[in-house]
Amino acid sequence: LPQSRNMLRPPQLLRFLWLLQALLDLAGSQEIYAPHSIRVEGDVTLGGLFPVHARGVPGMPCGDIKKENGIHRLEAMMYALDQINGDDELLPNVTLGARVLDTCSRDTYALEQSLTFVQALIQKDTSDVRCTNGEPPVFVKPEKVVGVVGASASSVSIMVANILRLFQVHPQISYASTAPELSDDRRYDFFSRVVPPDSFQAQAMVDIVKAMGWNYVSTVASEGSYGEKGWTPSCSGICIAQSLKIPHDHKPSDFDKIIRLLLETRYARAVILFASDEDIRGVLNASKRADQVGHFLWIGSDSWGAKNSPIYQLEEAAVGAITILPKRATISGFDAYFTSRTLENNRRNVWFAEYWEENFNCKLMSSSKKDDSSRKCTGQERIGIDSKYEQEGKVQFVIDAVYAMAHALHNMQRDLCPENSGICPEMDLAGGKKLLKYIRSVSFNGSAGTSVTFNRNGDAPGRYDLFQYQWNNISGPGYRVIGQWTETLQLNMEDMQWPRGEQDVPTSVCSLPCKAGERKKVVKGMPCCWHCEPCDGYQYQPDEFNCKLCSYNMRPSTNRSSCQPIPIIKLEWHSPWAVIPVFLAMLGIVATIFVMATFVRYNDTPIVRASGRELSYVLLTGIFLCYIITFLMIAKPDVGVCSFRRIFLGLGMCISYAALLTKTNRIYRIFEQGKKSVTAPRLISPTSQLAITSSLISVQLLGVLVWFSVDPPNTIVDYDEQKTINPDLARGVLKCDITDLQIICSLGYSILLMVTCTVYAIKTRGVPENFNEAKPIGFTMYTTCIVWLAFIPIFFGTAQSAEKLYIQTTTLTISMNLSASVALGMLYMPKVYVIIFHPELNVQKRKRSFKAVVTAATMSTRLSHKASDRPNGEAKTELCENVDPNSE
Repeated sequence: LPQSRNMLRPPQLLRFLWLLQALLDLAGSQEIYAPHSIRVEGDVTLGGLFPVHARGVPGMPCGDIKKENGIHRLEAMMYALDQINGDDELLPNVTLGARVLDTCSRDTYALEQSLTFVQALIQKDTSDVRCTNGEPPVFVKPEKVVGVVGASASSVSIMVANILRLFQVHPQISYASTAPELSDDRRYDFFSRVVPPDSFQAQAMVDIVKAMGWNYVSTVASEGSYGEKGWTPSCSGICIAQSLKIPHDHKPSDFDKIIRLLLETRYARAVILFASDEDIRGVLNASKRADQVGHFLWIGSDSWGAKNSPIYQLEEAAVGAITILPKRATISGFDAYFTSRTLENNRRNVWFAEYWEENFNCKLMSSSKKDDSSRKCTGQERIGIDSKYEQEGKVQFVIDAVYAMAHALHNMQRDLCPENSGICPEMDLAGGKKLLKYIRSVSFNGSAGTSVTFNRNGDAPGRYDLFQYQWNNISGPGYRVIGQWTETLQLNMEDMQWPRGEQDVPTSVCSLPCKAGERKKVVKGMPCCWHCEPCDGYQYQPDEFNCKLCSYNMRPSTNRSSCQPIPIIKLEWHSPWAVIPVFLAMLGIVATIFVMATFVRYNDTPIVRASGRELSYVLLTGIFLCYIITFLMIAKPDVGVCSFRRIFLGLGMCISYAALLTKTNRIYRIFEQGKKSVTAPRLISPTSQLAITSSLISVQLLGVLVWFSVDPPNTIVDYDEQKTINPDLARGVLKCDITDLQIICSLGYSILLMVTCTVYAIKTRGVPENFNEAKPIGFTMYTTCIVWLAFIPIFFGTAQSAEKLYIQTTTLTISMNLSASVALGMLYMPKVYVIIFHPELNVQKRKRSFKAVVTAATMSTRLSHKASDRPNGEAKTELCENVDPNSE
């Protein structure tokens, strides 16, 4: 046994051989192992293992007979042998025989039975054994089994495969064992099967679950290789809510416990069943007792398939169940064969009488297990007429397994015995390895018309039919084909029905899908369970598990799947924030042009000359620029507009207040000088006044020039100004690259001129009210100061407002418009009124010298201080004349 060391270590091997020899010594003959077995004589004998009986109660190896899984399959082998032996082209002149044993659905019992197959290989020492007459005994040598067809359950096949591999002379072909571990060619190298392994079946089940949109399922498996190793969730991508096991020696309470555990995860409605017929019945019965019919969505393996036995009288609990079964076909030849079996023509089947009693519910003999109340069998009953008959699902595969053996023997006989028509000595000496090689090489069309082949592991290709148990009011309950799986899933969703009248596919998920814009926060250790957390603010969802912040100039799309640019806005001409300043500016521009045109038209009249024509034109230019800046502040920002904003923002006010400051300074110096002497102060001529004004204006221009060189004008998009909590309302503001501080600095010099001018206006408040505009200038400056004192808190108080662009621009432009309007209204509108409507007042009066004017003004001032001494409380003066600036 050279290769047995790969499977059993020396101590284990010795113990196993000792046990084997002890069993053989106790047996004495092969009948001890198989007191009830089927023998069919032939030139070549095949072994057969079938679950003729169910597992017995404790203390009993065998239980009740299994009509379908047992007798149908067994008779399928008998049928295949008859067909092969009657075929002149397949194994000509060779008759196949059989030795068929009952496994009783128990692996340990099957191991004992399978010793029958290896008995012929063990030589007994009979040298010390003598008959009573002194002659040596004559032993009937057991038949030599060349290969075994079976077994059914994977656990049984594994047990049998281990012992058959030990002797390496019995290739094994199973018709129903699908456990994945049997694909291990190193451990089960003599094992092959005509059904696909559960690894294919498990993949088909995974594809079904995914096609239904289920990702949270439970599994229930029978204890043993088939159930426990049939499902491999680790690589399926499906979360297992519960993984439960049905013990071998189960009780009804075990099934009730399983249902209770399944209900602990109620959202996992889909339950995958890798279990035997009996265990399936137990689970369905328990769900019925728990009043949970229709809650669970059963997915049954091929052990359920399309059989009625697991759901008999439990049809309501099975409605909606999806089951899987290797592709099969009903073999019509077998139907004809089996329905013609009677007690008379089927005596080779030692269990057929027991089947007869069970099938027809009658009693044949006094030793029968049937109750005395059962009727006597007549022997004239007929299968399919006096009893219900439906071909068992694995019949096709039993036939294919037998034919695979036959084709391998045929090819082997053709190669080893080319000159012999029957069995030659070379075949007897070939051994199991040689036959295994031929088995793995066979390729033929099976009983269903599909090809029968084996891969290097001895597995058949995966081909499955998918069924659903449905309840139809017209045709009644039954299985309906809903698709197939041949490496890929083909499922007819429209043909499916669900329990409780559900129209849509029921759900079996731990957590519902998150809405758009919500990320999954996966529960640790359970990738199919999660909490949904919204991506808020400016976050978007790059994948289903993460939220990321959009870049500063982007905002999330409506469904937060990506980021999109934040809309860019500017102050539009039609905005209410722009309409009012523009309206005021247009009125001011029209009024300024009108005043300027009037002054030009009446340039040489006394009123125009007395107001100081040169500074008046300068002042009117500044007022005009104050109105013009409104349009620059509202225009769409670009480099040109931003450049003009920097230039004219403070220039208009600077020109205006520089001219006013020069005027008030001149008046102040004249009257201050008059208090000391009658000599005229310096620099009061028009040319001097223009020079002083220009020098004051040049400071503003120099500052702007420095600003241009240090920070060239440019446009920016400010995304922080209107970055609201709600990203849908976020806007980028297109504006010039001018900060609030720069605006105040640009206006700061003009404000300084304004404050200085106001100080001089206060100092010259004592000048006669009709003398050279001193009082109107004062009122102008007081009003302007009030306007700008109101401007500053409004401008800076709204720096954090979402409406900052509108409020600050509107406030700034209106303040400048009001300043210009106050100066225009108080200084020039009265003069224009006189010029146009009272030209009789606009006439030259007698000129007086500067000395006379100053003396009169000084006396008038003194008189005004004594007004309270007069009886009527009045101080009167007749000094209405204007002084000629050029007179001395």
